Amino acid sequence: MTAIDFAKYHGLGNDFLIVDLREATDARAAAVQDAGIVRALCDRQFGVGGDGVLALLPPTTAGAVARMRVLNADGSEAEMCGNGIRCVASYLTERSGAGPEPLIDTGAGPLRCVVEHRHGATVVTVDMGRPRLTRGEIPMAGDPARAGERCIEQPLTIGDAALRITAVSMGNPHAVAFVDDRWEALRARAEALGPTLEHHAWFPRRTNAEFARQVERDRIDLVVWERGCGITLACGTGACATAVAACLTDRATPGHAIAVRVLGGELAITVAADYSTVAMRGPAAHVFDGQVAIASLLAAARPA
Repeated sequence: MTAIDFAKYHGLGNDFLIVDLREATDARAAAVQDAGIVRALCDRQFGVGGDGVLALLPPTTAGAVARMRVLNADGSEAEMCGNGIRCVASYLTERSGAGPEPLIDTGAGPLRCVVEHRHGATVVTVDMGRPRLTRGEIPMAGDPARAGERCIEQPLTIGDAALRITAVSMGNPHAVAFVDDRWEALRARAEALGPTLEHHAWFPRRTNAEFARQVERDRIDLVVWERGCGITLACGTGACATAVAACLTDRATPGHAIAVRVLGGELAITVAADYSTVAMRGPAAHVFDGQVAIASLLAAARPA
């Protein structure tokens, strides 16, 4: 393989390079998913730039149109990406002959999407599945006897900051802290505490870290430190996890649309009254298509 063809998309500024490998040879598919090549592609100064690579592979579930593999900007793999799946659903509907309700395999299981085109914009609703609420499902470290317990507003001190953590998995782990900071301070807190929380011993697979402020009931401001990426303009699974945490702590109402405002815009999240599923609704936008030569990419890559 000498070159990589990609389509760049974003969901509220959370940007990705979609690489369609469904008909690729094993060697080409392996090369594109190599951690070093992913890091080089995502580098904003030395590469194309993005929060991650979304590799489209042959599906494993009957009726699914593709399998989405999420590769973070640091080369690590995430089980799931909410903004990413909206971008993939848009790509598949517009380019691959998929219908307006594609089923997509993910590390969190097969997820159904509904793609709508309104006034020149693409809006995608995703059934994100059941939020995982127990320590064993998230997963969290500790006494196996506590694996069936929930972690709701558990005290955690990082430096001189006293947080109360609610842990939720949307197929990937999240640690949600509600604080009183407004936007600038909220982002500063996420930048200061996010790296430590991501790698905290409570979370053996690392975690996404959410710093949220309840603006009013069913309305939340949110900044996310994403595992493997750092601060991003939006995080779909983070918005879902935060909405779940808000419902669990009586800051929001299950069964009602919850407005979650992130740095790049706003998502509508609805947590089912029985917590059986979470619906996420938000935009996806195509930016441009491109091709990059592997040799040139690696020659220009950031020095190790």
